[in-house]
Amino acid sequence: MKRIALLKSLGLFLFGLLALGHAHAQMDDPVQWSATAKRIDASKFEVVISASIDEGWHLYSTKLPEGGPLPTNFSFEKPVGYKLIGNIKEVSKSKTEHDEIFNLDLSYFEGEAVFSQLIELESEEAPINITVEYQACYADKCIYLEKSISTVAKSSAPIEGAVTGIEGQGSEQKAVADSVQTMKTGVEGTTDTGKTEEQSLWWFFLVSFAAGLAGLLTPCVFPMIPMTVSFFMGKQQNRANAILNAFVFGISIVAIYTSLGLIVSLFSLGSDFANTLTSHWITNSIFFILFIAFAASFFGLFEIVLPGSLANKTDSKADRGGLIGSFFLALTTVIVSLSCVGPIVGALLVEAASGLGAKPIVGMFGFSLAFSIPFTLFAIFPSWLNSLPRSGGWMNSVKVFLGFIVLAFSLKFLLTIDQGYQLNLISREGYIAVWMAIFTLLGLYLLGKIKFKFDSDLQHVGIFRLFLAIASFAFVFYLLPGLFGAPLKTISGLLPPQSSQSFDLKSNQVIISQTTTPIADENSLCEEPRFADFLHLPHGLNGYFDYDQALRCAREKKKPLFIDFVGHTCANCKVMEAQVWSDPRVLERLRRDYIIVALYVDDRTELPESEWVTSARDGKVKKTIGKKNSDFQATRFNVNGQPYYVLLDNQEKVLAEPRGFDLDVEAFIQFLDKGVEEFKKRNQ
Repeated sequence: MKRIALLKSLGLFLFGLLALGHAHAQMDDPVQWSATAKRIDASKFEVVISASIDEGWHLYSTKLPEGGPLPTNFSFEKPVGYKLIGNIKEVSKSKTEHDEIFNLDLSYFEGEAVFSQLIELESEEAPINITVEYQACYADKCIYLEKSISTVAKSSAPIEGAVTGIEGQGSEQKAVADSVQTMKTGVEGTTDTGKTEEQSLWWFFLVSFAAGLAGLLTPCVFPMIPMTVSFFMGKQQNRANAILNAFVFGISIVAIYTSLGLIVSLFSLGSDFANTLTSHWITNSIFFILFIAFAASFFGLFEIVLPGSLANKTDSKADRGGLIGSFFLALTTVIVSLSCVGPIVGALLVEAASGLGAKPIVGMFGFSLAFSIPFTLFAIFPSWLNSLPRSGGWMNSVKVFLGFIVLAFSLKFLLTIDQGYQLNLISREGYIAVWMAIFTLLGLYLLGKIKFKFDSDLQHVGIFRLFLAIASFAFVFYLLPGLFGAPLKTISGLLPPQSSQSFDLKSNQVIISQTTTPIADENSLCEEPRFADFLHLPHGLNGYFDYDQALRCAREKKKPLFIDFVGHTCANCKVMEAQVWSDPRVLERLRRDYIIVALYVDDRTELPESEWVTSARDGKVKKTIGKKNSDFQATRFNVNGQPYYVLLDNQEKVLAEPRGFDLDVEAFIQFLDKGVEEFKKRNQ
């Protein structure tokens, strides 16, 4: 059959050659060709080749089965000043029918056809000359034709949206508007990504509000409540003025602290800034040293005092009274309180910066609102002051208690450096052991077994103090199984990854370390994953860490692509992996249905120069794995937070609305199932 089909194909080809002159004498070329070069980022262009096909004629696809007619073929003549990226791609959807002559299913175009080819410009301007070889057919007669077309790519051309996804590196340079619209329209409905982000902001507000209440109990702040209220009552001629000025005082505290969040938001210049702030060794070293200093100060080693001249100047202006005086009294309160609440404010700002947008503002607003409410309420109802406990030894206990918490939290900054730079110096069990020691000492302190410099004699243990001691020891016992490999899901975001555990009692064997390439099923991946010597996937999953490599495999395996935008220092990513990915149903779907690619947005490994990318957003060259992936996420999906999960088909179209941080396991399973269902529909 193949020989007969081949002879038929040769016969048609010879017929076309013999009829070529006759065809040209009787009619114009039935296919009119044109080409344009569309700039899609700083150096990449999409060459769009369009064919207008006369009525009744059809043009064959670029991909035809063996033994059929000649496919349409494009040849780029001696590229000078540019290089080709990937292969030619059909943009228009072809028709497929069974051809009786060849006894094959053949794809062809009618009316019009559009093709595209991605190129990278290497000079200011480059001519692009293309030769097209094709068969144009009318009924059962075909003619073989050849046409030369050309266009010019200029670096000065405006950036436009790409017509379609292209194979290879250029796939990440699709227009932002097209990508955002794809996400908005989705496929048959949407998920609650927006709601999740809104819930995350509400949760962060509540955490910040609780932190503000905790800050009130510190020795720098608590004694100021009656002093400040007395100031209002003594300076005003009537209670109404006192209440008005108390409101101004409270609002001023909120405005001052919230302005700190506003500054962080204004200077958060995108995902690169956030990753630098939260993962750079310099910033994390500074915060680690500051937190250790605060912890030592809380334990009584020394006292942190801000410049007295600053507080004195603001306090002197507060003595003037009136609304201006209330503002400066609020400023004085903020300055004085920073010596105690500095670690709380710093931790909130660092956490907020990783979310960008309104998160820093929301965090500081929540903190300052809780911080200012008591001052305002006690000014309105001064008789409530009598119900406040007197300052005394219990306040130093609060200070020491915060010292233990600050000390434990300080280790997070060392962990960030270790993970961000793949130093692999901090093991999971070692980190847990230090925490166990800290909270054991805290429990002993609460029971009066340990005494610090400024502590009063503890005559008896109060009920509240006893409950705190029980909670501290209970937390130590909760941590204990983590020494032997227990996942500790509820606090997984604060701990080193499971892969850094050197011994797992459950399997009674040494587990794979973070720097070891996972043992993969030979049939699960198409090729050896790049960067697998230092990047990893959780729960023994196999996948890739390079987008183009994963996309090639997804096309080869005819599977959808699961993109995991993740970070070494992303706490929420670890929580998702521990509490959602660990579900057997999720793992089964990820292993069976998807090609997985984990794109680390904070990895500092420098790429070869040939893989550097010039961002279409800011025009900067992205030289590292992290910056390239971060720019890809922001440019393609208009999102810079992690974790972020995207499902794509083999044409790089979104299969389901992408998802962020959400611990609803059932919703995540539905997300994965929806992606598979939509993928099957598109490939029927």
